[in-house]
Amino acid sequence: METRWVVGILLVACLVMIYGSWSFGITAEADELQETGRLLAVLLDAGRVTIGHNQLLLNDPSKGDKGFTPDAFAQQTLEAFQSRTGHDLNDLARASVPEMAKPLLARLLEESKKTVASYQSVINVPGIKYKGLIPATFGTETSTRFHAWSRVYMKQTAPEHLIRNPKNKPDEFEASMMQQMSAPSFPRGKEQVVAEADADGNIVRVLLPLFYGKDCLSCHGTPKGERDVTGYPREGAKEGDLGGAISVKIPRPSR
Repeated sequence: METRWVVGILLVACLVMIYGSWSFGITAEADELQETGRLLAVLLDAGRVTIGHNQLLLNDPSKGDKGFTPDAFAQQTLEAFQSRTGHDLNDLARASVPEMAKPLLARLLEESKKTVASYQSVINVPGIKYKGLIPATFGTETSTRFHAWSRVYMKQTAPEHLIRNPKNKPDEFEASMMQQMSAPSFPRGKEQVVAEADADGNIVRVLLPLFYGKDCLSCHGTPKGERDVTGYPREGAKEGDLGGAISVKIPRPSR
């Protein structure tokens, strides 16, 4: 009886060790997926912000060559990314980011540069006020390129009343999360994301909120209803209002 009791205790202990380790492994991997998704979202937004900061230069009809090359864009984007995350992607091999994130971040930067490269002939033509390269188009085109290579779902979205491009309409999860993000109590300026994993930890969804900054208001601010440079009516937004989110859906790597 005593022997059977000892064996039973050992068996239970082994099961706790096995299943406890398995559960932790899934959780740890889901955490890596979440962090990878967050970093991808921040990098895409860093590119969007860089385009926004340079909007007056890009649309200046008095200048020909703007000097806004893909490399110049990349340098500004990497500086913004490092300021926001603390990670230097110029030294990606030694960056303290999940290993799965490294090739994805490198490729997203490459696809971002390709988007800027595709606009060079238009950017550098004098006499044209609107060149078509704005944060929203940059984000859409770069996300499409990146998805074709990585199969990682990435898109810009917004509350339905702010949607300009029907392709960016939020799904149920995105709409629900943005409703929470629009609350005044939601943290701003801290790269706060919301994330959700499926029951098996095979897919993690990450949403990075986008709050209107000063550069955004030239198109999305006041007076409400007046046409901006792209031809859309301004939304009447104020700095700090929720303008949308970058949504990432990242699967666990196949084994």
